[in-house]
Amino acid sequence: MRHQAIIVLGSNIDPQTNMKRALDLLQERFEVQKISSILRTTPVGITNQPDFFNAAVWLATTLLQEGLRQRLKVIENEMGRDRSRPKYGPREIDLDIVVWDGEIVDDDYYQRDFLRQLVAELMS
Repeated sequence: MRHQAIIVLGSNIDPQTNMKRALDLLQERFEVQKISSILRTTPVGITNQPDFFNAAVWLATTLLQEGLRQRLKVIENEMGRDRSRPKYGPREIDLDIVVWDGEIVDDDYYQRDFLRQLVAELMS
């Protein structure tokens, strides 16, 4: 069975390079349907760090949701994500499933305008 997912990407450590690399890796490994524009957003939580660059990708996969989540972690690890940093701290790349088969699966969607904006852009 094919599933549809919207993945949101975020980076504030060398974001131009890391966003491009993440998009390339997603396109190599998944059937990417659509890519959003890139938004520059202010950090949440820990505010004394560089702005984030965020984008979203709509992709199709035969993986189940947890399998996709694990593959996204592999990409984050390959890109050097340091998981010892604080939750809202700087990061090379963050890949989160926000929409799964048409349902919102990330509660941050309801608190963060940029997530709603990126999802709306892909769904229009």
